[in-house]
Amino acid sequence: MNIGVTVSQKELTGVLLNVAVVRPVFIWGPPGIGKSSLVEHFAAELGLPCVSLLGSQLAPEDIIGVPQIRDGVSVFCPPKMIAREEPYCLFLDELNACSQEVQKAFYSLIHERRIGEYHLPKGSIVIGAGNRAQDSAIVKPMSSALINRMFHVQLKVSPKEWFEWAYQVGIHPHVIEYLQARPDHLWTQPPKTEEPFSTPRSWHMLSDAMKEFNKDLPIETIEVLARGCLSPDHALQFKAFHKNLNGKFQLNRIMNGDARFPAEAADRDLLYFLALSFRAQIIKTLPDNKDSLKEDHKSFAHRAKALIKELSEISLEMAQLVVADHGEGQLLPGWFTVEVIRDLPRLAGKDK
Repeated sequence: MNIGVTVSQKELTGVLLNVAVVRPVFIWGPPGIGKSSLVEHFAAELGLPCVSLLGSQLAPEDIIGVPQIRDGVSVFCPPKMIAREEPYCLFLDELNACSQEVQKAFYSLIHERRIGEYHLPKGSIVIGAGNRAQDSAIVKPMSSALINRMFHVQLKVSPKEWFEWAYQVGIHPHVIEYLQARPDHLWTQPPKTEEPFSTPRSWHMLSDAMKEFNKDLPIETIEVLARGCLSPDHALQFKAFHKNLNGKFQLNRIMNGDARFPAEAADRDLLYFLALSFRAQIIKTLPDNKDSLKEDHKSFAHRAKALIKELSEISLEMAQLVVADHGEGQLLPGWFTVEVIRDLPRLAGKDK
């Protein structure tokens, strides 16, 4: 499904408040970004019980029920969890993971809010959700008839909104601190291979796991926990971050000139984390257009170029890592990259 526009969780709540009460809504998005929890919270805010059905585990009779003979005619009896007397929120999770037969069973429920002779109580709402084909998840093509019966919206990850939520629910402070330095690590595209990958849900899992251990976790345990939840590269960087929580190699101290990049071989993992965090800080701070530069931008750019030169003297590979295109869609401003390569042609593989 390609909608062409995405909404944050707060924006989606507004859509649901105004659309879901009159039309069924389908929420698209990758795994682990909070689709299910958002629907459950939305239903609770409306004071409605939320009944969740997992599409990938349903058979047609789980929806339309089984026939019984009454007064000489057959009558389909819908399942008890659906056939309720009071209004509720019916959440059809992984709807596009169910078979075509199950999708057909949903037609009248979604379009007419009924199953056979049973009608959903007035005030009930129907919300579906599912992953996209590019998410390496179990998905099946949705029929045009089913697509056309629902309002579609695509959910995106908002680091700002996630941080607000994380403070409210008590996410482990080390997880919050790391993601404040690397908000781009909050979510990553699901990989093609079978390995953990970073999502808001997996960071939540890491937080829960860390809380179950003692406060002073050895770095070996941190690595085990991080690698069990996160993308391998993110796990490596989280380990390096945790290793230096109370150390002298803090990026803000390096930026202010109060410390230098670590140069010891034993700190290479930490140098890797700092180099990529430094890169993320440049992308976050400097404008794409040089004409938009303000005085604070100019001061930052001057300091950043000096630090890249300093980093190149420690490790040319790490300095190249700062300016390189990683293929993730986040690039240093073009004008800044040109100036850095002009001053340090070695970063482009050229001789002086």
